[in-house]
Amino acid sequence: MIIPILLVVIGFVFLIFGANWLVDGAAAVAKKYKVSDLAIGLTIVAFGTSAPELVVNSIGSVNGYSDIVLGNIIGSNNFNLFLILGISGLILPISVQSSTAWKEIPISLGVAILLLFLLNDFTFSTPSYLSRVDSLIMLVLFFLFLYYVFRQMKSEPTVEVEVVLKATYKIWGLILIGLALLIIGGQMVVVNSVEIAASLGVSEKIIGLTIVSAGTSLPELVTSVIAATKKNSDIAIGNVIGSNIFNILLILSISGLIMPIEYNPKFNLDLYILMGGTVFLLLAMLTGKRKRLDRWEASILLGFYLLYTTYLVMKEIQ
Repeated sequence: MIIPILLVVIGFVFLIFGANWLVDGAAAVAKKYKVSDLAIGLTIVAFGTSAPELVVNSIGSVNGYSDIVLGNIIGSNNFNLFLILGISGLILPISVQSSTAWKEIPISLGVAILLLFLLNDFTFSTPSYLSRVDSLIMLVLFFLFLYYVFRQMKSEPTVEVEVVLKATYKIWGLILIGLALLIIGGQMVVVNSVEIAASLGVSEKIIGLTIVSAGTSLPELVTSVIAATKKNSDIAIGNVIGSNIFNILLILSISGLIMPIEYNPKFNLDLYILMGGTVFLLLAMLTGKRKRLDRWEASILLGFYLLYTTYLVMKEIQ
């Protein structure tokens, strides 16, 4: 038990350094090429911090661990939405661009609703599957989302004529090393946390919704918190919203293409919570100080997640 705990601690260290370097590198790319921080957060940072989910889900699909695969994605998205935005918003109220309030958050909500119906085969009959056709539909939608994000980016070329090649290498070096540390650290935390949890006799569904999802979402947590402390709200919220969209449309679709995923209807409650939380975030952006997640709203997100997690654990113990 001591070795897995030690490896989890080392994984946390990798995550902290990796996230710090990833944010610095991504922000430098945005500044250098005149790409918005939000676009970087929705793409490079979101993909990078979702890499652990991709690795874990690919392995889970190959081995037929449907509850781990689904629990990881649904749990990660709830972790991102409630805990990460809750903590980030408590550190610094998160102001967002109009496109985030009116477009990206609604897209995230629409994706969650689509997933609910695809998983339940539109009829809520059992057993249900995420088929390869369902997965292909989500993958096509993912590429449409990427197209939308890239259209949001500034198309004008940079006016800086003098480009220091060494600085360019340094920027991308920070991003690549940051991504590598995030993936390695995330894997170390997840694998060893699962080993610890499994030794305590916790079910596969709960492991997926809590330990695995929290472990694979640690990159998002550290990245968004560091971005918040650096007063970079666009990367903080772009990372969360982008990761939630990536998790469903890209990672879950790849998992379903590898192997059709049998669906446990008990996950419906967790999907309803995800949709409800997204609606709350949307309302928070459109009321009060508009286009801003205030500290009291962030505290509601965080408090609800703690109650939700307590409920899951207590239900498992009974």
